[in-house]
Amino acid sequence: MGFQEASAAVVEKLSSIRIVPVLVLNDEVSGLKMCELLVECGLPAAEITFRTTAAAGVIAAAAKRFPELYLGAGTVLNPADLKRAFDAGAKFAVAPGFNPNVVKAAVDNGFAFAPGICTPSEIEQAHDLGCTFLKFFPAEAAGGIPMLKSLIAPYKHLGVRFMPTGGVSTANVQSYLALKEVVAVGGTWLGKSADIEAGNWDGIRAAVKAAVDIKNNLWSSGTYI
Repeated sequence: MGFQEASAAVVEKLSSIRIVPVLVLNDEVSGLKMCELLVECGLPAAEITFRTTAAAGVIAAAAKRFPELYLGAGTVLNPADLKRAFDAGAKFAVAPGFNPNVVKAAVDNGFAFAPGICTPSEIEQAHDLGCTFLKFFPAEAAGGIPMLKSLIAPYKHLGVRFMPTGGVSTANVQSYLALKEVVAVGGTWLGKSADIEAGNWDGIRAAVKAAVDIKNNLWSSGTYI
């Protein structure tokens, strides 16, 4: 499968999941506990960031134990980590910024990868390399929904789709998801590192269930196009 086909498959899958928890995991035990909780609560996706040395191991273990969980890798900053992520079992990868070297490695290997963008120039550069699935980061700090709408307008005809991440929360997630160019959002408020380290599984479970309720309510209201 080529890069564009792989990216299109990810867009299709994430369009049904809509909220992807963004996780910074420090060890395999708590990582698997978090993944188990997501499956139990009906939110079968996770972006496991390469900010820790445990990331690849957690992805590999979770892919084996929870095949129903759609696993992505986040904070992929170089071709070596890109390969490690997909070797471990990731279905997609994202980055906070636009690095042409990582995009080219993804294209060459048929890896579904969404670089991070927050300017028109980055969108154009990424699109020139074949990317139509992009991470809008840091979403709120970069101007939030008004900025994203402004970015969408001149590139809508290119079929570019976005996953906003950074500052998305229960207070604004519905507004992001109401934009048809938004495939899914990165849920940085779900499974926070401090809660995982403290073992606050009840609090995490409540937050995940609330996110699932938001998603289900939007589906039932016909908000999704």
